[in-house]
Amino acid sequence: MVDVDASTIVTIIIVLTVVMLPVARRLYQRRRRMQREAGPEPSKPRMSVTMPSFPTIQNKLKIFAAIVTFIVIIVILAESVVIVQAGHRGVVLYLGAVENRVLGEGWHFITPFAEQVIQMEVRTLKFQADVSSASNDLQEVKTVIALNFHIEASQANIIYQQLGADYADRIIAPTIQESVKASTAKFNAEELITKRETAKGVISEAIRKTLAERDIFVETVFITDFKFSDAFATQIESKVVAYQKFLTEENNLKAIQVIANQTVVKAVAEAKANVAKANGEAQAIKIINEQLKQSPDYLKWQAINKWNGQMPYVLGSGGFPFFQLPIQPE
Repeated sequence: MVDVDASTIVTIIIVLTVVMLPVARRLYQRRRRMQREAGPEPSKPRMSVTMPSFPTIQNKLKIFAAIVTFIVIIVILAESVVIVQAGHRGVVLYLGAVENRVLGEGWHFITPFAEQVIQMEVRTLKFQADVSSASNDLQEVKTVIALNFHIEASQANIIYQQLGADYADRIIAPTIQESVKASTAKFNAEELITKRETAKGVISEAIRKTLAERDIFVETVFITDFKFSDAFATQIESKVVAYQKFLTEENNLKAIQVIANQTVVKAVAEAKANVAKANGEAQAIKIINEQLKQSPDYLKWQAINKWNGQMPYVLGSGGFPFFQLPIQPE
């Protein structure tokens, strides 16, 4: 709204007076010139006291009245027009009482001097608060909550009537404090670390539900890491180190077991391979024996196929394995 206070009105009057004085002076000079052109006025008996003529006083009063009228019109127009800025809604007050209407963006006409417009921002806003609470196991927890929110545009007059223009400090700040304290009390300190997303969801839902009842809609909730006391942080760190060591030992044990299983599998496979090889050899011997029974020269044929073509250096009593040398008669 265009607010017009006493200092603004005085400034407007001074500016208009400065602007209108040259105009009044020109009108006066024009009137004097016309009087000179009309000729001298008939002589009148001199009076001891010179008084300004009545027409001159009347003209000055008219000029003053015109100036005052112009100023009054400007002030009335200023009080009759209001501009609601982009991203805002106008809450109309009639003699201090909130009216059941909300003005949109742009120009609006209101009743001068009786109505007043308060602008409420409906764009996305940010609010941040530091919160200190306690977990289920009585560990002190500190965190920072930041949220993006906006108010329901059509309910801007209700929000202003019930909470005022500083509704963020009146309702959002205590809602964050209470929601975080009530939510963290449902979790142990360890769970706030291991189940951080779950805890964040519980806190966000509590904040959203409470503020929605006041026509304040939460878009996003940002929660920084939970901070605990130094003693608890050291305890958690030791526990994490021990757990990591346990996992390492468990992985090493699993690796040993895998290697042992592989050894067993390999041994079983080798045993099966040996059995299969023995069965094959036995079968081969059986076939060879059957062939020898049917054809005694089978071994000779095998030896001839494997002979490299070289004669032995030493001849034993058996002679050549392939044929018998002829015996010379004595």
